[in-house]
Amino acid sequence: MQNLQADTVYNLEQAASSSPVRRICCIGAGYVGGPTCTVIASKCPDITVTIVDINPVRIAAWNSPPNPKTGKLDDLPVYEPGLADIVQTCRGRNLFFSTEVDKAIHEADLIFVSVNTPTKTSGIGAGYAADMHYVESSTRRIAEVSTSSKIIVEKSTVPCRTAASMRQVLEANAKPGLQFDILSNPEFLAEGTAITDLENPDRVLIGSLPTPEGQLAARKLQDVYARWVERKRIYTTGLWSSELSKLAANAMLAQRISSINAMAAICEATGADVTEVAHACGLDKRIGPNFLRASIGFGGSCFQKDILNLVYLSESLGLPKVAAYWKQVIEMNEYSKERFARKVVSTMFNTITQKRVALLGFAFKKDTGDTRESPAATICKLFRQERAQITVYDPKVPHHQIYLDITEPGVIDDTEAAKKQVQIANSAVEACAGAEAVVIATEWDEFKTLDWEAIHASMKKPAFLFDGRNVVDAKTLRKIGFRVHTVGRGPEIVDPVWA
Repeated sequence: MQNLQADTVYNLEQAASSSPVRRICCIGAGYVGGPTCTVIASKCPDITVTIVDINPVRIAAWNSPPNPKTGKLDDLPVYEPGLADIVQTCRGRNLFFSTEVDKAIHEADLIFVSVNTPTKTSGIGAGYAADMHYVESSTRRIAEVSTSSKIIVEKSTVPCRTAASMRQVLEANAKPGLQFDILSNPEFLAEGTAITDLENPDRVLIGSLPTPEGQLAARKLQDVYARWVERKRIYTTGLWSSELSKLAANAMLAQRISSINAMAAICEATGADVTEVAHACGLDKRIGPNFLRASIGFGGSCFQKDILNLVYLSESLGLPKVAAYWKQVIEMNEYSKERFARKVVSTMFNTITQKRVALLGFAFKKDTGDTRESPAATICKLFRQERAQITVYDPKVPHHQIYLDITEPGVIDDTEAAKKQVQIANSAVEACAGAEAVVIATEWDEFKTLDWEAIHASMKKPAFLFDGRNVVDAKTLRKIGFRVHTVGRGPEIVDPVWA
């Protein structure tokens, strides 16, 4: 058996090396496709990588010129530490951004499908199921345009067994004699550290069918990653296991956040300190310290969407109790945001009507400009309902994106109405001037080192500070004169004036 296995591996190596991947096309120039294929281009200078998108504005941003003052690429559509430097090095050499989708598909050996899979807003499964329209339309385009065999790689987060439906579309529309091999290669990136995660990943997961053709395709993709990733960290699985692994990983990570936030509510009610509780739990090697940091809740493009997808999958499989279990993770996250907003209102004498509140941070986490499912957007909407006057500051989120996220055109209001209630500042100090309360909604490092004495002097008194990310030194700020509330600590215990 061992000799047969060795022969199989040898044959795969020989076959893969005889026709290696030379041209890669990535359909989708967003938060996954852009950084992922930029790093591939950086690590594999002999492979031509073309990232395509039907959105000309996005592609124009990827092709934007350097800032004439700094020489840096400041206008890329995705902000990730280190990304701009790599794009600047590789763009025009073996990395290209284009709207010529058909041309890139036609020329590619391997195609990453990295398009958006948002949660459906209408129809069957609305609010839970993933909208697979973009995946299907990309697959149809590949079948119609291709004149040679391709390896197609699912990079988007997709429901389990998506590859089966993709194969049906390909076989029904492809030209005779072409071979399409479908792989699953889910991304496990954390926004804010995506480049580090890509250059030094915990693991690379590649799922394929257990056929000779599927294994050969998987080997070719392995060979691409093996240019900079140790082979022992490149794992191969079945296609369906790989597809489900991404949903499972995100669900379990989100579950930890909701769990510690549930404990934070108990800590506030009892006078315990959630950071001490989390540290004590994290010392247990069976649990570990990661993702046990209490906050106003998780956000981002993946956690909520993937859990809702898992809920829908469970219900579709006739597993209602499993669906209810995972749904509770989402419900706890929403409760964390609402509980925090209620704490702000109740602490400020049960009203924030016409009071100025400074909201520091709008991205869902630091070191990214992504606002999808950002807790700050939810907090801002809740404050608007209380008729507060809000000033927002975030170092990376564009002003137009903030207004887009806090409005629902045609339903509640529009941007012009929002501007009467929400202003956007160019610095944290500017946002806080004249405010009665400061709310920290994103853990940007700069908030730790602000001149809080000057900020306190510029605010109305009493000056409240609500730290939704536990980033500031509460004791120091109390000495300055702030009335501080932090998530997961009982203020009536640490600060008698609140009792």
